[in-house]
Amino acid sequence: MDHIEIVPVSAFKDNYIWILRRGGSAAAVDPGDAEPVLEYLGAQKLTLTAILNTHHHADHVGGNAGLLRHFDVPVYGPHDERIGNVSHRVGESDRFRLAAQGLDFSVLEIPGHTRTHIAFCAPGIVFSGDTLFACGCGRLFEGTPQQMSASLAKLAALTDATRVYCGHEYTVANVRFAKEVEPANQELAKWEREANELRATGVPTLPSTIGREKGANPFMRCDQPSVAAAASRFAGKPLADAASVLGAIREWKNQF
Repeated sequence: MDHIEIVPVSAFKDNYIWILRRGGSAAAVDPGDAEPVLEYLGAQKLTLTAILNTHHHADHVGGNAGLLRHFDVPVYGPHDERIGNVSHRVGESDRFRLAAQGLDFSVLEIPGHTRTHIAFCAPGIVFSGDTLFACGCGRLFEGTPQQMSASLAKLAALTDATRVYCGHEYTVANVRFAKEVEPANQELAKWEREANELRATGVPTLPSTIGREKGANPFMRCDQPSVAAAASRFAGKPLADAASVLGAIREWKNQF
């Protein structure tokens, strides 16, 4: 059996379109632009067999139509009519198989960045879109801190070894902010060195892992006294619950 390989294709300024390739077949996760995907498929002599969309933003779904002009394939996405060309709308606990890739996926609903955001999970991997970033989380465009807190808790329940494939290369900036929140967290100092070295040579910092996020990502650590204390200082008042802490540090990050 051919090995599954997950390859980032760069798009726009800092997007990653994830290509799941096995043998001569490929699936694309969050293709915001068709052209770099088509170029990659052509250069590698691959046939597209599926598209997966995590949320409705154009930089994640804008390439759907262009790809479908070349390949008649299923498109999996959330229950959101703002995403066109979705043939299979999926939600919490739904399951499906990408036969060409030999992967069985389950779906998690993880609103916060958008109200209908989903994640695609297969054994040992999760495509988290713009909800969970390496050392960060997405802006709350359509959701609430309570929703984002619950969504991140749902992702935190995955095994620590689960590899996290998110939608953007934000790691260096995210770690820089996280150090403001938890300056004594030694995991962040290590991550900063690694991320800077990788980006200096043009290598992606992704994937991360759930275990690493739980140890260093302030948005995944809102129940930790050090993070709550920093959020309370920023807010100018005591913050007790994780959602309030997350809301404060998200606003802090917006201004950072």
